[in-house]
Amino acid sequence: MRRRQFIAGLAGTIALPRTSHAQKASRIYRLGHLAATSETEALTRQITLPELARHGFVEGRNLIFDARVGESDSMPALMRELLAAQPDAVVAIGTALKPAATATRTVPVVAFGNDPVVLGLAASYARPGSNVTGVVIAADELEAKRLSILLETVPNRRRIAALIPALSGASEIVRKAAAGLGIEVLVFPVAAPSEYPAAFAAMRAQGAEALIISALPQFLRDGRQLAGLALEARLATVCEWAEMARMGCLIGYGPNRIELRKRMADQIAQIFRGVAPGDIPIERPTSFEFALNLKIAKSLDLIVPPSVLTRADEVIE
Repeated sequence: MRRRQFIAGLAGTIALPRTSHAQKASRIYRLGHLAATSETEALTRQITLPELARHGFVEGRNLIFDARVGESDSMPALMRELLAAQPDAVVAIGTALKPAATATRTVPVVAFGNDPVVLGLAASYARPGSNVTGVVIAADELEAKRLSILLETVPNRRRIAALIPALSGASEIVRKAAAGLGIEVLVFPVAAPSEYPAAFAAMRAQGAEALIISALPQFLRDGRQLAGLALEARLATVCEWAEMARMGCLIGYGPNRIELRKRMADQIAQIFRGVAPGDIPIERPTSFEFALNLKIAKSLDLIVPPSVLTRADEVIE
């Protein structure tokens, strides 16, 4: 059931006001899109493109949407394909940001998820000063917040497994968050879905008592599979997005993705109107969603503390 909107205190930039500028009637704008999963492309089509249409950029009329999906090793080549079509901007979702920004210093790149400042691709959030802007999800703070909620929900669990993408900085982020909470974290990197069963078997063998599934588009794509493996392993799980609780995670906590996707459309519209990406602030989340799956809690024989239950925006029963 829907409760209330949970507003958290992470710092964010002020959303830029909508402005109404007439586009040249004969001008066709091209928006490239690079992502690791078709699900993230679908979200851009469902949320960002309709919002972009409200700004006057309508697919099939004055906008061409050119999308590519692929694994990390194929992204440089896919980005070259996008650049060959001379786009006015390229959206880079999650891990696509680095290959996208590496491929061009002139075409505007609008990131969603990964942090251009942390990656050294922008000078600051307020004034990026480069060809990269976008919307970030504040991974460091959010992983700490998710772990905190997990420990409030299962306070007797102190040996926490972390499922993370291989060859990423997620291990350091999760270890730092765990150290701040005084818990032991067991890190299990995976490079592909074929490695999930072995990772969960290792969690059981090492005595993991709960699980955090870190932020990654592929983990969202495989959410139902991962939730099923966690339930089989008897692990209370906290995941990246509220909707992942509907897939079977015990807890889903993350930014309001619809809001962030719409804010990304605002940035793209500004670029189409001639604003330099280096002058468009990188935005951070200000609105968050917390979903709790009581069906999973019952399956794991857990009693969720009232203090946690009353804070949830959505309780799945």
